[in-house]
Amino acid sequence: MWCIQEIDAEFRERMYDILGLYQEPYDPKKPLVCLDEKPKQLLGEKRKPIPLSPGSPERYDYEYVRNGTANIFMAVEVKAGKRVTMVTDRRTKRDFALFVKKLVDKDYSGADEIRLITDNLNTHFESSFYDTFGKKEAERILSKVEFHYTPKHASWLNAAEIEINVMDAECTGRRIEDKETLAREITAWTKRRNQQKKKIDWRFTQQDADRKLSKYYV
Repeated sequence: MWCIQEIDAEFRERMYDILGLYQEPYDPKKPLVCLDEKPKQLLGEKRKPIPLSPGSPERYDYEYVRNGTANIFMAVEVKAGKRVTMVTDRRTKRDFALFVKKLVDKDYSGADEIRLITDNLNTHFESSFYDTFGKKEAERILSKVEFHYTPKHASWLNAAEIEINVMDAECTGRRIEDKETLAREITAWTKRRNQQKKKIDWRFTQQDADRKLSKYYV
């Protein structure tokens, strides 16, 4: 969590909104999807690793080669055990708009509306869609999405952070030298997690928030 000083009315309103969404029953026609992104530094080996042998693990040299960075988009539907990932070069307005369009047109094409929890990064707003697609297409996509923004400095309210931590532990928390390998590894990890229908059991409620944080309310 962050260093708490004061929590104002706007913060509480957004927090209560998101905590209320987590408490609602599962609705496949109005899926609750948490979205976040993570930069990944691409690192190559300066020297060839020593392979695994009986009684000795694979060993890597401490020196590495920097091969730039990539971005990983993560969308996770906590109650359905479904996640969608995409690797991009950057995380621009266009990248965000294209990822959300993919959610609307492919991954959740049968939904009436996607309720999307995300942070208030400057790329995560309606202008990204108008700048990328133009008015008609932007309005078509936005008509299928209901945005719910986490309060400033409260990204912990976004369950996509939990899934990113799992991804790091199981897949991406190691040296990966190029974007193609990263995309291939994440695709395989995503497929396995979805087949296992791994869900996130969110238990922190509005009552918990009031009990723990009310002394900071203003």
